[in-house]
Amino acid sequence: MANETMKIPQATAKRLPLYYRFLTNLHSSGKQRVSSAELSEAVKVDSATIRRDFSYFGALGKKGYGYNVNYLLSFFRKTLDQDELTKVALIGVGNLGTALLNYNFSKNNNTKIEVAFDVDENKVGKEFDGVKVYHMDDLEKVCMEEDIHVAILTIPSGVAQTITDRLVSANIKGILNFTPARLNVPPALRIHHIDLAVELQSLIYFLKHYPTNEEE
Repeated sequence: MANETMKIPQATAKRLPLYYRFLTNLHSSGKQRVSSAELSEAVKVDSATIRRDFSYFGALGKKGYGYNVNYLLSFFRKTLDQDELTKVALIGVGNLGTALLNYNFSKNNNTKIEVAFDVDENKVGKEFDGVKVYHMDDLEKVCMEEDIHVAILTIPSGVAQTITDRLVSANIKGILNFTPARLNVPPALRIHHIDLAVELQSLIYFLKHYPTNEEE
């Protein structure tokens, strides 16, 4: 992300890609103008929050007019570094890893799984949708040669910390962790945990205890 986004609240930063995706769809449909109310309905974020998020970046719209779609799209493309490709390493080519390779962030032109790693000799050396699978022994060497700074973990939790330590030594700066393990990383490395089991349990709890017509 551009430097200016580092000064905004993290909650706002997490919503920016959501706004960008919707604006991209609007632009593709030929729409020139959008109101905060329309944005709110589309991304399921209340209008006041959207206006507050946008206010961190100055005057992005005009009262009574709304927001210019082309201007917003250009602004958020720059803010989110959409013109700069980020190469990603996938660690673990199991069922989930293979699914991610098949998807390979097809809707995000600036993000691409460049290489994958596994210990299964039946997978090493092969390509999945154009992505070559390397042996885990070559992790540090390949990541540094390919100038990769982001990794996705889809490996057994028992080896997650060991592999994470190796990623740190390979100069990885960000990890998307799909394992249940809570990993120890240096302060300079950012890690986001995606625990599908926890998210599902949370969803079921909210369904039971917070009816959808109630506001949180």
